[in-house]
Amino acid sequence: MLKYCAEIWDEVRSKRPLVHCITNYVTVNDVANIILASGASPAMVEYPAEASGFAPLASALYFNLGTLTGEQEAAMLEASWAAASRGVPIILDPVACGVIGRKVDLIERIKSLCKIQVLKGNAAEIKSLAGLAGQAQGVDSLDTGEGLAEACLQLAAEDKLIAAATGEVDIVAEENRYACILNGTPLFQSITGAGCMAGGVIAACLGAAPEEAWLASITGLLAFNLAGERAASQAGNRPGTFRTLLFDELFILRGEELVKEGRLE
Repeated sequence: MLKYCAEIWDEVRSKRPLVHCITNYVTVNDVANIILASGASPAMVEYPAEASGFAPLASALYFNLGTLTGEQEAAMLEASWAAASRGVPIILDPVACGVIGRKVDLIERIKSLCKIQVLKGNAAEIKSLAGLAGQAQGVDSLDTGEGLAEACLQLAAEDKLIAAATGEVDIVAEENRYACILNGTPLFQSITGAGCMAGGVIAACLGAAPEEAWLASITGLLAFNLAGERAASQAGNRPGTFRTLLFDELFILRGEELVKEGRLE
């Protein structure tokens, strides 16, 4: 599997997919820069009248519900139906869906307009969407991860999508299989937007390999986590230094290094 992930990661740089993002304004700059570091091209287009025209041009769409405004909501709906007409894959991050009901309503409206290829959230968000109890504090998960693989498999089977859950161990599932990603670092919890950035990297991989959504999602999280491991080894316990090094390490990461250092189960 690592070999296929390495091929997808290298394809991101060779294909340079265009990723249309409508995302959290707290982390929008970080998401744009992490997509660039992946080798893809970000476009932060969220005005509704522009989103519908731009979405069909993209290789992938990334929706993040973190700081959802009325304009962003309208833009996501406009982009959804426009993307559906051209088969543009969509990854959605349902930030705080377990504590803000409006976001679940929006997810259902998006699903009525198009197919969501990848749903990526933290453990509490994924469990909530699967109808299970998950512990959250605002946008952060306090969930221990128990039963997370089962929740991912259930959600993937019910909604016919890839369910990717981040936590101490990341899990990526489709209807009848899942993988665990063991690379990572606790320093992700010391910076704002690690989850948002991870979603951007997955979107870059999905844009490069839309026909392999499960492997593309694994590749995105594996590359992001491995870059985080490398950055943490140099940063000590300094989150600001870690943040900067994270971009650098992802930028220089190559597919062959995923094979050597990646840890999957």
